[in-house]
Amino acid sequence: MREKRIAPVIARRGTTHGSGLGVHRWVVEQTIALLHWFRRLRIRWEIRDDIHEAFLTLALAIICWRRLTR
Repeated sequence: MREKRIAPVIARRGTTHGSGLGVHRWVVEQTIALLHWFRRLRIRWEIRDDIHEAFLTLALAIICWRRLTR
């Protein structure tokens, strides 16, 4: 049986492409990227779950506050 290869298609600068890739970021991808700004959340240092969840809640509140004040 012959293997099918997937050829990468890279759009040139200034031209439109029909796939629509890169136009919009997924909500989850964007949220994780925003959470990486908080150094303490990149690696989970806390042993207790409630402390980590508190830092996560605080980070999400700061992200929402920054977005609303713009």
